[in-house]
Amino acid sequence: MSPSDFQFLADLLKTRSGLILSADKGYLVESRLLPIARKRGLNTLDALVAVLRRKDEAAVREVVEAMTTNESFFFRDNTPFDIFKSHVLPHLLAARAASKRIRIWSAAASTGQEAYSLAMLLAEQKAALAGWRIEIVGTDLSADVLARARAGLYTQFEVQRGLPIQMLVKHFKKEGDQWRISPELRDVVQFREFNLLDNFSGLGRFDIVFCRNVLIYFDQTTKAAVLERLVKIMPEDGSLFLGAAETVLGLTNRLRPVKDRRGLYEPVPVAQAMLA
Repeated sequence: MSPSDFQFLADLLKTRSGLILSADKGYLVESRLLPIARKRGLNTLDALVAVLRRKDEAAVREVVEAMTTNESFFFRDNTPFDIFKSHVLPHLLAARAASKRIRIWSAAASTGQEAYSLAMLLAEQKAALAGWRIEIVGTDLSADVLARARAGLYTQFEVQRGLPIQMLVKHFKKEGDQWRISPELRDVVQFREFNLLDNFSGLGRFDIVFCRNVLIYFDQTTKAAVLERLVKIMPEDGSLFLGAAETVLGLTNRLRPVKDRRGLYEPVPVAQAMLA
């Protein structure tokens, strides 16, 4: 791929998804985009970029989805789920006792494992949550991965990655050589197509947001903008989970880390943020 075509692709991905494509990612471009080129009867990536330059929206969407699709697995990095179960959920059960409503957002949900992991943890609290309205919203910009998430059908390899055997037996049913998650859990989660670069106001407010391993792909300006928008859709006692390699330091004074809770952040009241 010529340098000018690589730069065009990098600019396109940043504009459409926020993804920063560095010059050392040539191998990633080839592995993910050559299959798209061949499917379209094109022999080279330069030919595919020529199609993108003509503003072929279907091709643009396919390329953006291919480059931004990341792996996911059940209970990935157990710590956030342990904190959710032992710290965040008990707080919300007390704080939302009057409204009996909790909304959770799994941003960049990919094929749904994170959202369904949360649904399984909530299912363990079935007695305590009787009469409550629990809503989990999983979003991603890729229509393909969201279709898989809605189906809730996973391979043997996927259910072996992080999913305790007792949860597999309890919440999944074997279908041929794959496993489908129960209708009860699929009903708890709704999946929507959404781009984190867009306005968040149409999503409503969330008590808990999981936005893990996403900001690492953005530049500093985009990271800060996403975090600022996240604060606006969370209550003052809301909880934000970021990935282990992510931080809010130097990006916003509207969020602060929760002591001894790795990856967990809470909103800073506006008055305090103005004094910081």
